[in-house]
This record gives sequence, structure tokens and C-alpha cells, in this order.
Amino acid sequence: MTDGECSTDDLSKSEDSVNRSIPDIIESPNFADTYNAWHEMLEAESRGVAGRLADLERKVLEQSDELMCLKATLAEALRRVSVLEGTKINHHQASALSSPLRNGNNKDAVRLRSHNYAGSKTVNLEVNRRSYGGSSLPQRRAVHYQSTGSLHSDSHSSSSVSPVPSPSPRATPLPVNKKPPSSSPSPVGNGSSLHKRWSSTGDFHQNSALSPGGMHSKFSTKSFLNLYTRSNSCPSPNHKHGTKETTYNDEEKTVKMFLRGRPIILYVPSELRDGYDMTKVSTPPSQKLKLDWVYGYRGRDCRSNLYYLPTGEMVYFVAAVVVLYNVEEQSQRHYLGHTDDVKSLAIHPNKMLVATGQCAGLDRREARPHIRVWNSVSLHTQAVIGMNDFDLSVCCLSFSKADGGTLLLAVDEAPDHNISIWDWQKGDNGYKITETKCSVDTIVAAEFHPLDRNIIVTCGKSQIAFWSLDAGGTLYKRMGIFETRDKPKYVTCVAFLQTGETITGDSNGNLEIWGRGTNTIWKFMKNVHEGPIFSICILKDGSIVTGGGKDGRIVLFDSTLQKRREETQIEGHYGGIRVVSEGCGSQLIVGTTKNCILAGTVELGFQPIILGHTDELGALASHPSIQQFATAGYDRVLQLWDAMSHSILWSKDIGEQAQSLAFSVDGTTVIVGCTSGRWMVFDVQTRELLESHTDGAEPIQVVQSSPDGSMLALGSRDNNIYIYQVTEDGHKYNRVGRCMGHSSFITHIDWSVDNQTLRSNSGDYELLYWNAATCRQIPQTGVMRDVEWATNNCTITFSTIGIWPENADGTDVNFCDRSHDKKLLATADDFGKVKVYNYPASQPRSLCHSYGGHSSHVMAVNFLHDDTRLVSIGGKDTAVLQWTVS
Repeated sequence: MTDGECSTDDLSKSEDSVNRSIPDIIESPNFADTYNAWHEMLEAESRGVAGRLADLERKVLEQSDELMCLKATLAEALRRVSVLEGTKINHHQASALSSPLRNGNNKDAVRLRSHNYAGSKTVNLEVNRRSYGGSSLPQRRAVHYQSTGSLHSDSHSSSSVSPVPSPSPRATPLPVNKKPPSSSPSPVGNGSSLHKRWSSTGDFHQNSALSPGGMHSKFSTKSFLNLYTRSNSCPSPNHKHGTKETTYNDEEKTVKMFLRGRPIILYVPSELRDGYDMTKVSTPPSQKLKLDWVYGYRGRDCRSNLYYLPTGEMVYFVAAVVVLYNVEEQSQRHYLGHTDDVKSLAIHPNKMLVATGQCAGLDRREARPHIRVWNSVSLHTQAVIGMNDFDLSVCCLSFSKADGGTLLLAVDEAPDHNISIWDWQKGDNGYKITETKCSVDTIVAAEFHPLDRNIIVTCGKSQIAFWSLDAGGTLYKRMGIFETRDKPKYVTCVAFLQTGETITGDSNGNLEIWGRGTNTIWKFMKNVHEGPIFSICILKDGSIVTGGGKDGRIVLFDSTLQKRREETQIEGHYGGIRVVSEGCGSQLIVGTTKNCILAGTVELGFQPIILGHTDELGALASHPSIQQFATAGYDRVLQLWDAMSHSILWSKDIGEQAQSLAFSVDGTTVIVGCTSGRWMVFDVQTRELLESHTDGAEPIQVVQSSPDGSMLALGSRDNNIYIYQVTEDGHKYNRVGRCMGHSSFITHIDWSVDNQTLRSNSGDYELLYWNAATCRQIPQTGVMRDVEWATNNCTITFSTIGIWPENADGTDVNFCDRSHDKKLLATADDFGKVKVYNYPASQPRSLCHSYGGHSSHVMAVNFLHDDTRLVSIGGKDTAVLQWTVS
């Protein structure tokens, strides 16, 4: 440290020495003499510190003097330049040089970077321009220096940034030709000699009451006794999150955790009070999950994603899972290599290898867009391609066919829709042969020609393009010419006749046949469908099958392009036709825009194989006594599933977007909470609507029946919980009251085993308790520490501390469910993961098993009644996943 500097340690030592002396002084028999001695000691300490501050101030003033001289020189130079140019600087222009630049509005002002004068070893001191209101010299707008644990910093962190000290509190600058008076050590009270203002000692510079001797009063708040105090004028936010900052109060036996900076106090149950140690690590459970069945299919916005394999399985995808489904054997296998939504699929010419492409996830480090090539028999990954080459998602894939599948074509869904060609077998990550911009408009299909080597066709919005790949790896593009025909808004699908011609369908319902090797239309077939044609399938015998996305019709043509009489139409509630593919024997398999898969023939009709939801899912409930569960979502459809047969028992359009679900205790009715504030009760057997009520105008976030079935609680987004009495075997509901006290929307509710009390969580991370009979809040939360709860759906409780990761923001965990035997706790989170913990997960460090498969937020999880299976639902991925517990 140089002579002109003083540190925090110096000031702390001075204060400590004074504090140690006070008790002895007071007890001294000669108090007056001791007081004078103490006073002199304080004066000596003050003068020493003040002298060092004055030395440092002198150096600052000397540097400021040099800077002002430079400014004066600059102003004189500018004046002479102006004279030479025949212009005269007026008073306004001169003042503009001295005024600070704000938001770049003063374009005429000259801004110069200040010279760096090494006046201190620890910091580079610069003049703060805001201190010189009337200066005629240009200055930098904002200057900061790095704190090194001096008076400017409340901590010793080298990364903190503090404002630079002001060299002088004067309202006007010193004249340029005058040298500032030298500062000599002076008493503390002489405020005119101490100009430097430290950000943590603002009181030091204030005018204060002076003692008769001109000194500050020894007991004044302006004395040196209060010099080292923390400044609270601009406290920096210090948000604490999750279990990282968890603390334990041994006296009250409570745990404090933080979610988004909000402290949450959780009471330790009496049985754990003596032995609770929050430093212990909870081990993961011995039981694990295995994906048993996937309900759903992604047809609403993806194409060419349904094929039949020689293994007797159909392959398709939903969420982040690629499903291989054998209809005859009623079995599924699953490829789980992807980390986010699968968007494209291609089958290798050998019918054994599959390529699938995914989109980017919220966390680009863990879910980057890429392609995976894998074996459909062993499910072994052969290659991972383009991990750092795609921006948004891989929307189109195609293996080359004329050369046996050595090349792989991919289209990125980024704005430029880049098309890339890969030698996918070269190394573990493939080799990119070429890449070029395809189109700024949407590309919906891209295919290698089956007969002509290195020929590619792409189509999309108002275009079709024919590409050729030369021996040097360069792509050449020719746009398709529609000539006198109206160009369609979209060319929606592409296929190839056995003779090599290209056939496309468009958004107007027309078919175009393009001559082989040309970019012109050879034959045009108008109005084959009403609305767009989303799929064209060429059968083994050369026949052509087209599927209408709007009219739902399947139309057949023979190999000579003559339309057959046979055609069929699928039922409207299954949606339009997204993809048609050749199935087993003479069967066709059809994927629809409402996420259904059907199988059958044109002559005999089509039957559903897979039924799914078509919009965001948010509601899940398991049957209390049998292996069934119900789901509902924004598609206004309530569905009841059988977990043993992997089938849907019934589906009902309820006419409202659903947000929450619950079965009655006996399982005879199901209660649906809707986004409009309405909630309805349906008979499980007859699907009849039994009751309908409305509470508020906000969504019913959660529905929960009491353990004995006599009461029903509904948590609303209007911050209230509505309590109903249930009579007549669940057919009659009378409102008891409304629980008011939450300051945000209700997220979760649990009933106590004795049906007397409720606990609830809200969107601002509150945990409140309620008397169910009176609908009054129980403010004494400590008395609730030993209450036994029938369920554990609340995510903020003592038994769920461990489910919150470090730095959690309070919305990361959407739902949790405890197994009926109270051994396991399952969670659904925002990262597409289903996790399983030992119950209770009351240790801040609780280890778990984590499982992927969902691509968006997992909205809910439920154990079935015997705990042998777990069901999870995705939000926007619309997938329902069923897991076995073993």
C-alpha cells in the first residue's frame, strides 16, 4: 500500500482499539482524567487517518489539474482550427464541449478517451465528469474502477464495481491557470480540507454539529466511530434459490429454504426432530422406472413420419420418443436417444436403419438439434450427426436410394432452410459433404430421387426445386416451372413414380407429374381433393394413393394414372389425413392431423389403432381402485384409459378446455376443472354429465376429493379455494365456503387423513393451512408439523425439500405424487424429466432416478392404485407415457 492510501483494516483497528478501551475508562475512579486521555487518543487516531486521506486527495487533485490542462490545450486547439476554417465558436458550442453526453444526443461534442495516469497501485483513477458541472473540458460519461476490498466495497470480492470517488465537492472547477492549494493534515471536523467522497462513508462529508473546540462530538453519528459502516443506499439484489441456501434452526426445529429469493419456513415433524441432519444425502430408491407404453402420435404438424418395417412394427414418433409398435402382438419398443422433440424420420433403403432428427431444446447445451441414425432391430445408435451444425430443428430427412443409402439429406428449419448432404457412415459423427441455402420460405418435403443418382427434389411454399449434386460436392438448383397454370400457395408433398417421374400434390387439391430429368409439368390433374393433398404413397404394384388433409378422402390411381372407382373417407373426428403409408399385406396405415393412427383398406374401411390428444395436456387422474386413468386438455376432450390393455375406453368432447381432474373416492365419477372457472362431474360408466358449477372466471387449477369423499376442494387461479360438501353418492354438491388468503393462484392441494384440514401451495411459493369446515386459515403453522396427509401433491412441504434443485426458481417442479405405500415420490418438471425419489425427500441433497421421453414441460405424474405403474403427461408434446415400477 502506498503512503497516500488507507485501508478498511486501518479503520477497523482504530475502531476496535477504541471499543476495547471504553469499559476500562468508565470503571476508572478518575473518570475526567481518563476521559481527556481517551479524547486525546481519539484525536491522534483521527489526525493520522485524516492525514492519509488528505495525501490521497492531494494526488487526485494533482492528476485532475493535469487533466484540466490537457482540456484547456484541446479547447485552444479547437478554437484555432475554427478560426482557420473561418468559423467562430460561440458560447453554446463551447458549453457543448463541457456538457456530458446523454444517450448520444449531442452529436457535435467531441469525446476523447482519458489518459491513464498510474496514480495508484490498485486502481486507475479517472475523473468523474458528473462532478464538474461547469467544466469546459470533455470528459468520459461513466467511469468505474475495480474494487479491491477498500472502503468502497462491503466485501473483498474483486469483481464488484463501485463508482469512482469524486475529486472535489466543488460546484465549479478550479481555474485552469491556478494550482490547487496543497492539503495538509487537519482535524476531522475541517470538512473543507477533505474533498474525497467515499461511497461507503457519505456521512463523513455532511455538515454536522461541532464541539466548541471545532471537533466533531465524540458521540455524534458523524464521528470516526461510525466511519466504517455499510452503505444501504443501493443494496444489490441477492436472490437465493432452491436448496443451495437451506438452513436449519435447531431451536425451533425448522428448515428455511429459498425459492426465487423468498424464504420458506418448513417445520420438522416431531418424530424426526432429534435425529434430523440436513447435511446427510438421501440415496436414490432401489426401485426404478421402465417405459412401458406411449400413447399418442405427432401428426398435427409433422409429415412423412409413419412407416411399416419388415419386423412387423410401425415406426412413428411423439415427443422425444420414437415408437416401434407391433399391432398384432400388442407390444411396443422405444428408441430414447433424443433429448427433445423429434421432428423428422427417414427409413434407409435396407429397411433396417432409421434416421430421426430433433429440434433444439430450451437448454441448448443439453438439447441441440441433430440427427441420429440407429438400428431398428437392436435400437443401437449407429451415428450422431450435426450436433453443432443445425440452428432450429431438422425438419426433413431422406436417405439416398440409387446408391444404396450412402448419403443422408437434411433440411434445417432455420430461416434460411439450409440443405445439407452427409456421408453419414464416415466416422461416428458423419461427414458433411456440402451445405447451401435452400429457401427463405417454408420447406415441407425433401427427397432423393429413387432412380437418378444424386438428384434431390424439395418443395414448400409456392415452389418446387430440382437439385443435382456433382462429383465435387456442389449442389445446383433448378426451380420448377408452372407455366400458364396458377402457382399454388404450397406444394405440399412429393413422391416418385416407378418410371422415374416426380409427382407432387398442392394446397389446391391438384396433382402435378413432372417429366423425368426436367423441371416442367408433364401432366396436370386438377381437383383430385377438396383442399390440400398432404400425402402421396406409391404402392409396390405401382398404384398411387393420395390423402386429403381437409376432406379426409383416400383416392386410388392405377400405375397409368387412371383414377379407380374405390375410395374411402375417414371420419371427421379423427382429423384430416397427414400421411398414408403401405402397411402389412394390402393394408394401409394412415396418420391424421388429430394425432391418430388408423389401419385398414379402402374396401373395408379404417379402424383407429392410436388415439391421442391434439392440444396441450394439463389434467391427469388415476382411478382409486383399478388400473385406469383419465386425461384431459385444451382440446376439450376427456379420455379414459385402461393401463393393462393399453387402450382407450372412451373419449368425450366436453366442450370446455380442461385444466384439472380428480376421481371421486369410489371411482364412479370424475370431476373436470376447466379454464373458464366452470367444473363438471361425469359418470364414469355412462359418461353422463351429472353436475356443473362455476366458481370465479379463472381456471380451476386443481381438484381434490377428501379421503372419505364427503368434501371437494377446488383451487382456482383467482387465488381462492372453494370447498363443497358432497352428498347422494357424489351426485350432489353444495358449497361450504371459500378459503381466501393466498396472494397468488393455487397450484396444489392436499387433504389431511382426518378430512379436517387442507394444505395448499400457490404461484408465489406459499404453503398455507386451512380448516376445511370453517374455510379459515390456520396461522399457527407450527402446530401442523405432525398432521398426517392423505396425499403429497404439494411441491413445497418438508417432505419434498429434496426435489428442488440448486438455483431452482420455484416453477421448475410442476407436480409431485407420493406412492400409496409411502415409499416413493415422483416429480414432473419443466425440463421434460420424470424423477423418482425415496419418500420422504426431506434432505436438501436427495438423489433420484431421472427419465426422459417428454419434450416439453411434464405437467403431472400419478401412481396407479397399486403402485405398479406410473403415468406422466407432457404439456405441449401431448404425450401420455406409462411406466412400470420395478
